[in-house]
Amino acid sequence: MKTFLLGLLFGLAILPGAAYLFLRLGYAPVAVASPPFPLERQMARMALHARIAKEAPAQSTVPASEPNLLAGAKLYREHCAVCHGLPGEPPTATSKGMFPRPPKLMEGKGVTDDPVGEIYWKAANGIRLTGMPSYLGPLNEEQLWQVSQVLLNADKLPESVRQQLATSAPAK
Repeated sequence: MKTFLLGLLFGLAILPGAAYLFLRLGYAPVAVASPPFPLERQMARMALHARIAKEAPAQSTVPASEPNLLAGAKLYREHCAVCHGLPGEPPTATSKGMFPRPPKLMEGKGVTDDPVGEIYWKAANGIRLTGMPSYLGPLNEEQLWQVSQVLLNADKLPESVRQQLATSAPAK
């Protein structure tokens, strides 16, 4: 029995020790161009969705009115477009150099199918290990909701808001 317990303890200690050495000796794929660890995406996605389900607000405190959408479009251009792009524009050098690649939010499905509270949560809190920063602080709550409304309605924005998005290119 004593030999079994010693073997079990040794077996349990070898896995964390091997993991430590793998990281400490520089074998972990940490460069942007490196492929992800097995199950890395699934685990990160699972944890993110669980946290959002727990904390995301149910409804916006800012309506999707034209003035709010215009303000949100201006904020999107200033803070988000460098990574997430603009309608009809190619990806920026910044977005091409990120891993995982930031989604193009203004084209295709984007986030228009996500609940507005989920969009707000992601903009306010950021997403660890993705390059998505938290904008809670640099932007106030109203501004975060304005950007969230723009993204929620990206597939049906009024012409004035589309023009606001197209006024000048973001920093690259």
